[in-house]
Amino acid sequence: MMGDVTSLVTPLWIMAALAIFQTLLLLAISIGGYLIYSRVMTLARDLELETRQIAPLREKVDAILVDVKAVTMRVAHRTERVDDAVTGTIQRVDETAARVRAGVYDKVNQAAGVVRGIRAVIMTLLRSESHA
Repeated sequence: MMGDVTSLVTPLWIMAALAIFQTLLLLAISIGGYLIYSRVMTLARDLELETRQIAPLREKVDAILVDVKAVTMRVAHRTERVDDAVTGTIQRVDETAARVRAGVYDKVNQAAGVVRGIRAVIMTLLRSESHA
């Protein structure tokens, strides 16, 4: 029977060593898990703090964007009005120029007709005097 007890001592030592190794491994995993947990919680708190700081800034940026949109709409409306005014003015200038051109053309044609008539009378008088 003695031989049987000594043959069991070696496997018992091996099992004891493995139990200690498993305990140390479990302890290391627990410490690692706690460290990861604490880092994640720190990151979560930092993120929450940054979110609290970013929220007011975002509200200000949104307000600024609303103002920019309103100004842009006003500028676009006024630009359209100026464009309409310039287009209308150019059309009126073109119409006025056409009227002036037509009026001047008529007056010049009348004056040219009068000058031609006077010339014809002078030429007729000169011819009739030279034949006389």
